[in-house]
Amino acid sequence: METIILAVVIAVVVIGALGGLIVSSRRRKPLPPPPPKTPDITAPPAEPHVGDEAETPRDEPRRTIEEVDLPGGPAPVAVEEPPVEEAPVEAAPAIEIPEPTAGRLVRLRTRLSRSQNALGKGLLTLLSREHLDEDTWEEIEDTLLTADVGVQPTQELVQRLRERVRVLGTRTPEELRGLLREELLQLVGTDVDRTVKTEPADRKPGIVMVVGVNGTGKTTTTGKLARVLVADGRTVVLGAADTFRAAAADQLQTWGERVGAYTVRGPEAGDPASVAFDAVKEGKEMGVDVVLIDTAGRLHTKTGLMDELGKVKRVVEKHAPLDEVLLVLDATTGQNGLVQARVFAEVVDITGIVLTKLDGTAKGGIVVAVQRELGVPVKLIGLGEGADDLAPFEPEAFVDALIGD
Repeated sequence: METIILAVVIAVVVIGALGGLIVSSRRRKPLPPPPPKTPDITAPPAEPHVGDEAETPRDEPRRTIEEVDLPGGPAPVAVEEPPVEEAPVEAAPAIEIPEPTAGRLVRLRTRLSRSQNALGKGLLTLLSREHLDEDTWEEIEDTLLTADVGVQPTQELVQRLRERVRVLGTRTPEELRGLLREELLQLVGTDVDRTVKTEPADRKPGIVMVVGVNGTGKTTTTGKLARVLVADGRTVVLGAADTFRAAAADQLQTWGERVGAYTVRGPEAGDPASVAFDAVKEGKEMGVDVVLIDTAGRLHTKTGLMDELGKVKRVVEKHAPLDEVLLVLDATTGQNGLVQARVFAEVVDITGIVLTKLDGTAKGGIVVAVQRELGVPVKLIGLGEGADDLAPFEPEAFVDALIGD
């Protein structure tokens, strides 16, 4: 019995010893190399070399490193972010270069003659009749009156035409055209100074005030006049003294920005005289050549509004005398325009006339009538809606457009 127990003990010892040897042999085997260490994502990026920004497009999506939990531990994952859009920079309005004023009316002659030469053609047709009896001369008078030439100028023209046709005898088309051209030029006037006065000899700037009733295109004319002056190499400040009409100041400022002219404006419904005063003050401080003052449209039948226009003139003249007061008239209004002109002339000293919308009517005789009424010349005419369709008045080009080729 003891022998059996001893044999069992020995067997257990042997088995334990063999197990220990196996375990120790396994421990002595080399372990596999550890996995590569994950980069530290919090480390600051390397300094960029010169030219790195040029090599990477600005719109390339940015990448960031985020940790994602995986069975083997967190691992870095690249996540795309949308490119950052830069806010657009608002560009300054482009400065336009106005069309030169020299000969502008001649270049626009075709447009003018299309709508105006009904007067000239009508007169030439009547004068070309074989017999010029009293009925024919009455038709000639009616043609002139319909064209708004006016009663007194019409009578003078017909009287001179009758005398010259009687003396001339033969009347070829060329002779009649030359005859009519001479008489119309005399009626319009070729010996009048039509220069817009903007260059006083003793000071700077020249001061021009633009007046007129509502709807004549007064603010637009002021903006176009600024283009005429800039085209002639002058610097301009605009005074938006039409504070009663909400869009007038914005409209005038837009015209100014297009040619680089500074606009002085005040609060809506503010004092027009104050804005006009500030505009002249700014013009003097800036050293510009001309200050153009756009006044509020006045109904010529409203005494209070007309008196306020006189106040604007008096306040401006605390700086310096006005060099020009331009009255803007709608050429299509005919005799009503003459009534307007008469009332304005009583409040401010009108020095020149601007006729607008002359391209849309055959009533070109208003040029003669308004000059006779006020005793001041037409200095500018508006021939359309284009920015450069305001032209210095040139009698020869105007008469040539009236009678056609």
